[in-house]
Amino acid sequence: MATSRLKVHFPCPVEQVWNTVTDLTHTAWRSDLARVEVLDETHFVEHTQSGYATEFTVTACEPFHFWAFTMENGNMSGAWEGAFQAAEGGTWLTCTETVRAKHWWMGPFVPGYLKRQQKRYLDDLRKELLK
Repeated sequence: MATSRLKVHFPCPVEQVWNTVTDLTHTAWRSDLARVEVLDETHFVEHTQSGYATEFTVTACEPFHFWAFTMENGNMSGAWEGAFQAAEGGTWLTCTETVRAKHWWMGPFVPGYLKRQQKRYLDDLRKELLK
């Protein structure tokens, strides 16, 4: 199992950061995704550019403060938590992601993959918020 935690400051109001992160109907800013399929209030499926699907279940939603979900696909399972904190000059977002490989041979690759994915997500988010 691998865990990655990043704390990033965005010079935007917490409402703007929250709305961008949690709006599953407007995800074109995500360079890793082709589309998101919203199944109901707590379930959605992300489809990557290469067509790989990951299922998500929202486990906590406290508007403008905390959003969390579990995720699963054929290769991994895990969880993501986002803590949103209004601050002088913007918002602090702390992302904690834990991933467990389903195949033993994938284990050594998970930490690097996780760090790359989180960096890509946060880079995309920064571009979207600052445009």
